[in-house]
Amino acid sequence: MKKSYKEFLHQINTFVFDIDGVFTDGTVLVTQEGHLLRSVSVRDGLAVKLALEAGYHVCLISGGTNPGIVTRFEALGVTDIYMGATHKIEPYQTYTQKIGVENHQVLYMGDDLPDLPVMDLVGLATCPQNAIPEVKLSADYVSPFLGGQGCVRDVIEQVMKVNGHWPVVAKANND
Repeated sequence: MKKSYKEFLHQINTFVFDIDGVFTDGTVLVTQEGHLLRSVSVRDGLAVKLALEAGYHVCLISGGTNPGIVTRFEALGVTDIYMGATHKIEPYQTYTQKIGVENHQVLYMGDDLPDLPVMDLVGLATCPQNAIPEVKLSADYVSPFLGGQGCVRDVIEQVMKVNGHWPVVAKANND
């Protein structure tokens, strides 16, 4: 019997994410000037920031090359961003060797065909609800949230909660 993905949450200390279709909804708006615009969830961004502050490793690997994406994630504290990666396995292996983590310690989230080779290596392969069918079949966990609408927050929050790292805000007592 296959183990539940929840049994693997405690071993995760590294998050590796695709960008388009994970942090975004996969839509690219093109302005008349030819600028490519994407939207990202601030809730996903907060989760990334909290994970970094708690000592987790975070890496982004994307086939895209938008410099605005790099600016956004560097502002959150992400220092390992691989753009223009048509074959994601190479930057993934470079990154994990650089920081000294083993595959079983990594959670990867992707949504499309280029993500499959990395998903086959990691300890916990995940995807957003609107990933392509092949990715969903390869995933250990399919988030109920769509890309760009909380799927990143979902997986980070689950890992941090199971490891006792998710911040708990005390409810104000108005009595």
